[in-house]
Amino acid sequence: MADSTVSISVGQARRDAHKLLAGSETAQLDADLLLGHTLGITRTQLLTHPERRIAGETHVEFAALLARRSQGEPIAYLLGHKEFYGIDLRVTPAVLVPRGDTEVLIDTALARMNHAPRLVLDLGTGSGAVALALADQRRDWRVIATDTSADALIVALENCLRHDEIGMQLRLVQARWTNCFANACVDAIVSNPPYVRRDDAASHALRFEPAGALFAGDDGLEDIRFIISDAPRVLRPGGWLLLEHGSDQGSNLRFLMAEAGFDMIETLRDLAGHERVTAGQLPLQMFVRRTQ
Repeated sequence: MADSTVSISVGQARRDAHKLLAGSETAQLDADLLLGHTLGITRTQLLTHPERRIAGETHVEFAALLARRSQGEPIAYLLGHKEFYGIDLRVTPAVLVPRGDTEVLIDTALARMNHAPRLVLDLGTGSGAVALALADQRRDWRVIATDTSADALIVALENCLRHDEIGMQLRLVQARWTNCFANACVDAIVSNPPYVRRDDAASHALRFEPAGALFAGDDGLEDIRFIISDAPRVLRPGGWLLLEHGSDQGSNLRFLMAEAGFDMIETLRDLAGHERVTAGQLPLQMFVRRTQ
């Protein structure tokens, strides 16, 4: 426990923190980010002024953050923000930490649809990361972002207000998936839904994040099945469905999408080479059959 009556240099604080977090691959970076956050200075300033003294009270605050990080709490929660697709987002334990893998979802949506005005539905928006990234890249698109969690929608609203130029393209709705939406009302549905199996061995590492945004039954496909089955009702003719999923679930999604009547089905891989996003298009003839 840090002593509030004793000051310490930045250099010594960095060394001590690195030792405490030695089990992490990003130990020094995490230590520097937390120290810079506590002091209100950049990492460059930490490195160029190692002799700077840290007051005892500030050192206690820093030590408390380090203790939480050493227990596995995501650094984004400790800092209160995370960058995603070039947008700095407020992040709290009410929402998932935005991850680089999800950027594949944005890339795929942008590649599948041209620059014409679109109405896009982002299901389970959390912090608003996906919705804001799409709005930022396509300023003539409108995005309806949904979540069942009121606390998550508050975070999404804060991010819309922080980035009001693109935030004004979003409409936030508290809803469970596609339940409250009319037939043939949107051009695309994108989602990073829960897809972790209830007994997944990696679930311990996710213990600080909201369980409702992570876990989806015994096989991780409970919510995905519902979204795929109802998407043909909500999409306009030729509309796209794009879903993030686990690295071993691609074949399941391709089967479910084909069974629901989608075509142009393709699974895209993330930077690590894992299957990450599956996309499918609603054919025009399906729309005709549905309305007869």
